[in-house]
Amino acid sequence: MTSDDAEPTVPTPSTEPTRVLPADPSGPPVAPSPDPVTTGSSVSSAPDADSPLSALLPPSPAAGAAPLPTPGGDQTYRQNGGRSVTQRSFGRPQAQEPTFRPVYPGQAWPTQRPAYQPTYTPPPPLDWHQQQARAYTPAPPPKGNRVIAIAAVVALVIGLLAGAGAAVTVVALDDNRPVAEQPGPPVGTGADPKIRSGSVSAVAATLLPSVVQLKVEGADNTNATGSGFVIDNVGHILTNNHVVAAAAKGGAIQIINDKGKSSTARLVGRSPVYDLAVVQVVGLDAPSVQFGRSELAIVGQDVVAIGSPLGLAGTVTSGIISAKNRPVTTGGDEPGQESSFISALQTDAAINPGNSGGPLVDMNARVIGVNSAIATVRGSSEQSGNIGLGFAIPIDQARRTAQQIIATGTATYPVIGAEVDMQFEGGARVSTVTPASPALRAGLRVGDVITSIDAQPVTSAEALIVAIRTHQPGESVRLVYERGGKARQASVTLGQRTG
Repeated sequence: MTSDDAEPTVPTPSTEPTRVLPADPSGPPVAPSPDPVTTGSSVSSAPDADSPLSALLPPSPAAGAAPLPTPGGDQTYRQNGGRSVTQRSFGRPQAQEPTFRPVYPGQAWPTQRPAYQPTYTPPPPLDWHQQQARAYTPAPPPKGNRVIAIAAVVALVIGLLAGAGAAVTVVALDDNRPVAEQPGPPVGTGADPKIRSGSVSAVAATLLPSVVQLKVEGADNTNATGSGFVIDNVGHILTNNHVVAAAAKGGAIQIINDKGKSSTARLVGRSPVYDLAVVQVVGLDAPSVQFGRSELAIVGQDVVAIGSPLGLAGTVTSGIISAKNRPVTTGGDEPGQESSFISALQTDAAINPGNSGGPLVDMNARVIGVNSAIATVRGSSEQSGNIGLGFAIPIDQARRTAQQIIATGTATYPVIGAEVDMQFEGGARVSTVTPASPALRAGLRVGDVITSIDAQPVTSAEALIVAIRTHQPGESVRLVYERGGKARQASVTLGQRTG
């Protein structure tokens, strides 16, 4: 066993008597010192401190004054600044480093950390960018907590003054439940705050009292239903011509308001060219609508359509303006029926049979159009419903026509004094020029192909008619036309007709 494997030991004096050995074989023998253990007497004298010690003499008293090392000490076996050279730790262990944990008892402490310490870095979360954005976005102040805290403070003060009943009442003010009615005059009966200004519900609440349902019975037993809306305070109602056309030569028109009350209306006048008509109910108790400006409408803006589709009065639908200045032709399908040409507002708000004559309004509850027609799938044998393509007469045109009808019972529209080929494509080809007409004075001839009006392209005969009818009689328009493969220009002052 080596010194690294055994505990250190200290030699102890033997109790056996020491035999006298001659110092020199040639000299006389030396007498042995008396043994204190055997003789029982103490030592009275000691050798000189300067005299050498030998195995024959006991150590001096000064030699035993130093304390013996503690059994189990490891000072003898420590080197290099007190670090043990063995695989075991002797004596009291040194202070452990906080970053090191022994794997098994007695594991040696590392003298040097490895130069490479592998670490694992987890990947960032999937919403790391959103977390960073939220970290740099200031959080809104906790309004609710402040309200509750203020209410609690006020409740405490009132509770001290008036008792617990008042305190409970103040804290309950932050509750969303309705407060019980108190005796006395009514207070707090304003508009429901849940109806946001500019919402569909707010628009509907404003317009529904002004929208009516029309039921028409013709003299020839033809029936029709549609919608209309009040435009002044004397009971005038604006609707479509094709809704009331059956009663033009006799019949009856019934008006049903939003409260279900039925009244008889008279036909004031109509304009088949613009597909507009005005009826009147004397003493009608309904508010008038407010007109907007259709020329300011933009594609994509929100709109609401109100009417009585399929006889369902008070129906509200919503959508957007899908397009502007869409050439649309209505009527003319039956013998003797006049056609209407309108530069329409296109919308995807649901419009069905029975919506005709109802208002198309913006989110400020202002009327910007009169719902008039819907697109149908060709080849369908039955009357189809909404397919997301509805058309409304712009209110700027409807306003002028309604004012003329109320004033005179008729309406006028602009013309150039020429007819065009409805089958020709790629422009509007002139087929007839009326004598002494604006077209003749401007130099137009039969066969000329009109390609633009006021810098707007003309791709068909309908497009030219619709563009002309957006103007008023007496205004001038600039036409570009082709004759013999050469482009020419002409300025035409519009005439007028009644219809």
